[in-house]
Amino acid sequence: MHAFLSILAFTLLVELALSGFFSLLPKLGKSGQLLSRQFTQAPWLDVALGLLIWLPWIMGAVAAGWLGLGATLIGQIAALQLWIVGHEQMHRQALKGPRIVGYLNQRYGWWRNNAALWVTSLSLPLFFGIRAAEVLLYPLLVKLLGFRNYDHSEWINISRQKFEGLVGHDLIWCLYCDWMTGVYALGAEMLRNVESFWCPIRFYNGKKCENCQLDFPDVNGGWVAANSTMTDVVETLDKQMPQGRPWSWFGHPNKWSDPD
Repeated sequence: MHAFLSILAFTLLVELALSGFFSLLPKLGKSGQLLSRQFTQAPWLDVALGLLIWLPWIMGAVAAGWLGLGATLIGQIAALQLWIVGHEQMHRQALKGPRIVGYLNQRYGWWRNNAALWVTSLSLPLFFGIRAAEVLLYPLLVKLLGFRNYDHSEWINISRQKFEGLVGHDLIWCLYCDWMTGVYALGAEMLRNVESFWCPIRFYNGKKCENCQLDFPDVNGGWVAANSTMTDVVETLDKQMPQGRPWSWFGHPNKWSDPD
C-alpha cells in the first residue's frame, strides 16, 4: 500500500507540474510563446504527450507492476480533474455561457455523457500504437520503396485551445479529439499508399467497396476489378508508378506534379 500511495502522489504532483508548465508557457513572453507553439505540433507534441501520459505508465509498471500502473492511472485521472476545476475557475465567465458539456449532459444525462467520454479514453493505447507506427515503421517504406514522405506537424498538432470559450472539461476533451483525429488521418493517408502499392484490386464484396471508398478513394479511382487478371494488376501498377517521383496512392493530388 505504501508503494501504491507513493506512486500515486508522485504521479499527481508531476502531472500537475507539467500541466502548469504547458499552460503558463504562452504567458512567458515571446520565448515562451515560441516554445509553446513547438509543443503544439509534432515532434515536440509527441514528447509532451509522452511525458504526460505513456512514460508514466511505463515507469509505474516497472516500479511496482500492475499495482504501480494502477496508481499511475489514478494519479493521472486525479490530476486531470484538478486541472479542469482550476482552469474553469480561472475562466468563470465562460461557464455562464453555452458549453458542449452542459448541452450533452442535459440531452443524454451527466452519467451517460461522462461514462461515454471515458470509454473513448480507453482507445489511447491504440492511438499511441498507430502513432508509433507512423514514426518508426512508415519511414522505412520511404527509404526502401520511395514512398511519399510527410511533414507530420501538418497532421499531428493541436489548435482548439485557441477557440474562445472552450475551457476546462470541454477544452481537454476537444484537445484529445484534436490530436486523435490527426493521428488517424495521417495513418489513413499512409495506409492508402500501402494498400494501392501492394494490393490495387477491388474487393468482391460490393458493400465493402462502398464502405471503404471514403478512406480509400482508389477503390473507385484506379484499382482493377475483382474479376480482372494479374496482367491487369501489373499494368495498373506500371501506369501508376512515375519514374523519379515518390510513390503515393493513385488519386493523391500531387502525384504527378511534385518531384521528391
